[in-house]
Amino acid sequence: MAFPFFERSDLSEQARLLKLESYRPTIALPGLLPGVDNVRHDVMLSPRFCELARTHISRLVERHGNVEDVAREDPIATTLAPAFARAITPPRAEAAKPLDISAEFKRQLGDLQTNALKMARARKMPVLDLLLRLALSKFLRNELLAQYNNVLERCRAKLRVYELSRPGKGLTMRERFQMFQIQKRTVCRRVGQDLSTTQAELEAERVASMRRSLFGEQDDPAYKLFLNRLIYTEDGQDDMMNAEFYVMLGNFTRDLDRFDVLQHVLSEFLIRLGLAADVEEAEGMLNVPANAAELIGEQRQDESAKGRAQRAILTALLETLEEGELLEHIIAAYESVALLPDYCPTINPQQLKNALISRTERKKVEMLLESHGKLSPEKLYQAARRVAGYGRIDHEKFAIRFLRDFLHFHRDRARLAAVNSAFDLVHLVANEKMRELSRINNTLYEFLLPEEQKPAEERVTAHVVLKADVRDSTELTRSLQERGLNPASYFSLNFYEPVNKLLPKYNATKVFIEGDAVILATFEREGETQFGVARTSMLAAEIIEIVRAYNKRSAEAGLPALELGIGICFQDAAPMYLMDGENRIMISRALNESDRLSSCSKRTRKFLADRNGFFNVFRFQTVDDEDAGGIFDDIALSYNVGGIHLDESAFHKLQQEVALSSCVLQLVTLFGSESVKFYRGVVPIADGLFRRILVREASTAQVQARDFTFKRWTDRRYYEVCVSAELESMVEKKLGLAQGSELAASRMNR
Repeated sequence: MAFPFFERSDLSEQARLLKLESYRPTIALPGLLPGVDNVRHDVMLSPRFCELARTHISRLVERHGNVEDVAREDPIATTLAPAFARAITPPRAEAAKPLDISAEFKRQLGDLQTNALKMARARKMPVLDLLLRLALSKFLRNELLAQYNNVLERCRAKLRVYELSRPGKGLTMRERFQMFQIQKRTVCRRVGQDLSTTQAELEAERVASMRRSLFGEQDDPAYKLFLNRLIYTEDGQDDMMNAEFYVMLGNFTRDLDRFDVLQHVLSEFLIRLGLAADVEEAEGMLNVPANAAELIGEQRQDESAKGRAQRAILTALLETLEEGELLEHIIAAYESVALLPDYCPTINPQQLKNALISRTERKKVEMLLESHGKLSPEKLYQAARRVAGYGRIDHEKFAIRFLRDFLHFHRDRARLAAVNSAFDLVHLVANEKMRELSRINNTLYEFLLPEEQKPAEERVTAHVVLKADVRDSTELTRSLQERGLNPASYFSLNFYEPVNKLLPKYNATKVFIEGDAVILATFEREGETQFGVARTSMLAAEIIEIVRAYNKRSAEAGLPALELGIGICFQDAAPMYLMDGENRIMISRALNESDRLSSCSKRTRKFLADRNGFFNVFRFQTVDDEDAGGIFDDIALSYNVGGIHLDESAFHKLQQEVALSSCVLQLVTLFGSESVKFYRGVVPIADGLFRRILVREASTAQVQARDFTFKRWTDRRYYEVCVSAELESMVEKKLGLAQGSELAASRMNR
């Protein structure tokens, strides 16, 4: 194509002011083993989900094709006498409540994806989640066409029965059957849109939050490829979908406005501007919708050098489209959108578009409308007059709109091509012998629902111990008794009972109560997703929050406050037990360590009596200052009032369980301003339920034993789970995160 405008001006100089981005969508599956054919990855999807998905898609096809009664109605039963039909029909009261297929499909699809994420985390292979996404998309797209054909055959079989037994009704049903065949592309498009909507809702409601909790805030760009409205189309070229969401381009060889023609024109345009070195680079730029605004602006009056350059480029683009006789087709494509509901499917969308710019095509459409009788051509005439009457300013608006829509379409077509290419890497193994062969060779990737998982062995592989110790319980008991109050009921109502109610939520077990302390444990078993430390930390945080709430009520009633210190310790082994009659007594290093972490020395409590600040856990190493050399006192003193103290092994295990982001804040602490390091993440408590976790890493302070005068920081670290909304807000601001951003809804990309 000629570019006359470039011969009269040097746009390349002005184009240097613009910065265009490039994007090439790809899907990589590193680290996965090839299947039995040594080429593709063998995948087995949940049999229960696959069966439900087939039923769900079949129902959608029936509904959108308006053949529900044809596809499901039993033609023999309808010919029975009403009395006999009633006799063989079971009472309605005894009938089971019908299953909501759509809701169950969505639930199982969500369970399948979240279960795959947990498996990917356990194996430290995030790519497994991408493999599942590919397998699901391939399976659903294959089933969409298969179930359409299945419904078609059922309709055809029943139509034959009706034509033999009830000719009158058979004629009516044949018309509906023929319409179902004619509207195949429309039916499949609507079913695909329903499937896409369900997946987008799940991404927003459950899956994205779980993925970010397990693997961090930064998503693999490949996930965006699955939120593509073209993914369930056969070739990415659906006139109705393109008219609604993009721009309706030509389909036939004789059409001037075909996708490949426009792609070539715009690629050459970018190369002439000097923005792209070759066609490959230009096509990468066409994959970025934001480049449209950067290239030609938004028709605002901008007198800057960049604004003048954009207007000059817009003029060049407009002249290029006019020179190639493309602009009138583009305008007709947009004008035909409003006509589609009135004239389609009687008139083909492409024929309708061409009728707006060609008198010959318009005559053909008029004849078709006349043969149907009920359709008036008046709206067609009005649209044709508008197309012919648009002026220069209107043409510029259409050019701007077209470039934006075409770049969206170009990107989504490129994403569809990347997904289609990746489909070739996935082998959905349906044959049981092939599955077994792949399974015994350890090359089969199985994605099952939780209820289909083989029962995990009961062998405990690790455990976490939480000890919650009440501060000054003896003094608190004496104070209550002096006032004639019952200490037992006070502890029970304000501490023991609230803790008991939390245990099922976190799958925790009470080890025993030892006077003024409660010891809890969570166990990690072979084959289970491991969140022991993360969930135990959230259990501890909730205990602290509950005690604070009860203390507020106690203060209003004039009762003393309850103060706790919590210690959490992880042991990467199963505990041992002694048997005392019928009772099991746990023996574990974690028990002793959690006791140390939950403790609080009297000296530190006296020193920090008037403490104010965010933190509730401190560690000190004292120096005997009576000796001139400063001899170390081996006793490490702890402070823990209302705090949650993690041991180092528990913190390292937490880093393996959830993705943690770190930052440093400058805060005033016990010994002046200090750089405090925080780790922040999100813990999955249950499906759809998440809590933020914030951990402070601190150095043990070396102090004089006599008066706690600060000497220096040691290299000994300790960790505190922080329970402060204000502190969480400060850390999130530092990390550049919006409050609760990891739980924000994901939307389908446009």
